[in-house]
Amino acid sequence: MTTTSSYALVTGATNGIGYELAKLLAQDHYNLVLVARSTQELEQTATELRQQYGVEVETIAQDLFQREAPFAVYEAVKAKDLQIEVLVNNAGQGQYGEFIETDINRELDIIQLNIGAYVVLTKKFLQEMVVRNQGKILQVSSIGGELPGPLQSVYHGTKAFVTSFTEAIREETKETNVTITALLPGVTDTDFFNKADMTEAKLVKEGHRADPADVAKDGYEALKAGKDKVVSGFMNKVQVAVSNIIPDSLVAANLHQQAKPSEK
Repeated sequence: MTTTSSYALVTGATNGIGYELAKLLAQDHYNLVLVARSTQELEQTATELRQQYGVEVETIAQDLFQREAPFAVYEAVKAKDLQIEVLVNNAGQGQYGEFIETDINRELDIIQLNIGAYVVLTKKFLQEMVVRNQGKILQVSSIGGELPGPLQSVYHGTKAFVTSFTEAIREETKETNVTITALLPGVTDTDFFNKADMTEAKLVKEGHRADPADVAKDGYEALKAGKDKVVSGFMNKVQVAVSNIIPDSLVAANLHQQAKPSEK
């Protein structure tokens, strides 16, 4: 049960899965701390959620590509004297293309966003949750973490880290009342593929894209139930299950074909 002073922090909260998760939390009367890069988008989202759900919404504009940014987010929460009951690590980006040709600085930014920010925010808020013996964390990972991803090698690698890291710290804290849940979506209809320059890839252009609201609902229900992990979408469950049976080299070859530019 939430009280009027319960706060949930969501990164990447102004669009896509993060925005849908923020709405679900607000529906359940959580006050919100929204984190994103754009002050303008944050204010628009905050105003909308305040008006629609009558919750308090704090905003923190930080660029989580920067190494010091997640620390700054934590310090801003402390300065506002807020207690975070639910942490949602959601912000993430990818880059499309062959590894030998892609921009290494962009990739280092992606590693900082997809891994560094998750690690810092998880550590800072998990320490508090364990002391209180109460709290929930949702790590938005990806089925990409279960599968080698040619033409998205760094992104898939970061998501493998997130899932593995989540499983390890869940074991470390299993004697507490804190729950840590990993959400593994597949291809979802968000701005991710525009940012990754990946809109022409076969799996994006020709394949099914999940509704971010459906993905968020799967993740939120798993979070509330304290589940370890949820793969969102039936076909994604099938894909992950099959990939556990056939050799990684075949999985990689198959995904390579799917990730190549569409000829349609």
